[in-house]
Amino acid sequence: MAFRFNFSIENESDEPDAGDKSESQLGSLAGSRQAADAEAACSPRLAAPKHQDATPKKQCCLKAAKEHDIPKDVNQVLENKVVEAVSGLHYVNMSVVEMTLLDGSHGEDIVSKSVASHSDLIPGVYEGGMKIWECTFDLIDYFSETEMQFTNKTVLDLGCGAGLLGIVALRGKAKKVHFQDYNSTVIDEITLPNTVANCILDGNETGSRDDRKTSKPPSKRLKKAKCLPDLLTKCRFFSGEWSAVSQLLLSSSKPFSKYDLILTSETIYNPDYYSALHDTLSQLLDKNGRVYLASKAHYFGVGGGVYLFEKFIEERNVFRTNTVKIIDEGLKRFIIEIAFNISS
Repeated sequence: MAFRFNFSIENESDEPDAGDKSESQLGSLAGSRQAADAEAACSPRLAAPKHQDATPKKQCCLKAAKEHDIPKDVNQVLENKVVEAVSGLHYVNMSVVEMTLLDGSHGEDIVSKSVASHSDLIPGVYEGGMKIWECTFDLIDYFSETEMQFTNKTVLDLGCGAGLLGIVALRGKAKKVHFQDYNSTVIDEITLPNTVANCILDGNETGSRDDRKTSKPPSKRLKKAKCLPDLLTKCRFFSGEWSAVSQLLLSSSKPFSKYDLILTSETIYNPDYYSALHDTLSQLLDKNGRVYLASKAHYFGVGGGVYLFEKFIEERNVFRTNTVKIIDEGLKRFIIEIAFNISS
């Protein structure tokens, strides 16, 4: 698999090293879904490079949990960032962020490590949060199609990466939205700036899939926020391994209520993480809450996928699952609704 140092939404191939063609940068997000459908040669998300063993490796160490403070001057979060937009969603250009981090000066140094390993995944080190993966848009489409109600809901964007799912919920008048990613670099350089940009800029509609294909980024300039935007006061940001973040939330002196909705996309690629994910969902989801999970049927080179995760859940008999949407384009993709068993 050839590492591509730019934004990409991957398309699937049955071969782990599916060629060298790359997608455009995040600035062309409006057409990236269409391009992803047409490009058969883009690499799958988690395929292992040829020189590496594709067998999943268990993590030897796990990242501690950390809450990331929102700066009082939120304008500094967007310094040196290129902010673009499509269909009302604002985001930082990830290629620019990657370029600024390539020298390894940031504590985690995930960009140079990812380049050196020729992979968008280094288990236990970097979990792919600086890319936006295809199923994220499947879930956003589903929210639009079903007119998902976020009003007054407490929401967790689990494995958030760019944070687009949580941002959609925030704009849908959620009561609180929390964002979690494995890597602190992703929170600081991608998630928090994206959330700030959407809180201080105009535009409230997420748009449909067709809108994203035809929309063009607006030319408006960033507005300077004179104070912390009201929407941003609803947000909290966390990095670290799932179990550690759960413990931090549950033991925190700050008031915490379990989540009405947990949104997560492409987080079941590695079976080694299923136990931690299952425990996190069971600990943080409200008894009447719902999880909406978007995933591919299978992740080549890593071994996880929908069928394996559903079997894992069934064996533990804590949750029930319901497939609410199937996207049968290329490698089949699913949206799964997860809720507690009535008996539990």
